Amino acid sequence: MTVHFIGAGPGAADLMTLRGRDLVARCPVCLYAGSLVPPEVLGWCPPGARIVDTAPMSLDEIEAEYVAAQAAGQDVARLHSGDLSIYSAVAEQIRRLERHSIAYTLTPGVPAFAAASAVLGCELTVPGLAQSLVITRVSGRASAMPERETLAAFGATGASLAVHLAIHALDRVVEELTPLYGADCPVAVVVEATRPSERVIRGTLGDIAARVAAEPVERTALIMVGRALAAEEFRESALYDAAYQRRFRGRG
Repeated sequence: MTVHFIGAGPGAADLMTLRGRDLVARCPVCLYAGSLVPPEVLGWCPPGARIVDTAPMSLDEIEAEYVAAQAAGQDVARLHSGDLSIYSAVAEQIRRLERHSIAYTLTPGVPAFAAASAVLGCELTVPGLAQSLVITRVSGRASAMPERETLAAFGATGASLAVHLAIHALDRVVEELTPLYGADCPVAVVVEATRPSERVIRGTLGDIAARVAAEPVERTALIMVGRALAAEEFRESALYDAAYQRRFRGRG
């Protein structure tokens, strides 16, 4: 018996990987985060599968589902939104599985920041402007941020920022980042990327709060900040320069 953790992607059902789809199709038990995982993916579950929405459940209750599946010798597909590597609460589930000697696998999914980049039609790393992407959040009810992981510390680098779980704290994000990036720095709030309800609110650090207030956002939004979001005048990468010699290009 194995629990297969699967990143279901940012919203659109067809952005889940083929591996994830195939695992869902052969597991007699499927646990999914109903508040975020698109219901369309449940159509890949085999006939008669036990399908459980974990949105209203506690960790103890989820653990009990794993233990029951182990006793029945049934593999479990455990669907999480986005990618498993960040903000997925997978680590605490793995710890409990190991206590029960339950095997598990992890199948990655398309992360929200990648979906947001695609929706915005831009690259988040642009020569001379930003060569790093910081994925972060702000303190919330679920967990506090470590003391040294602050918006100010990350913003001081000038990197592109993908700020998760922070739409409720947009004013604070603006206040902390404006002195570092400038009021004219591009910002985009991407709401429910790749879903039918997807929308984008563009602006700058100087006006994004007012723009969002005019189009209220309740949840499932990613705040993107950085000069790369609206890059026009920048030098091209040397990678494709005609004079750049590399392994897969002849020397002429």
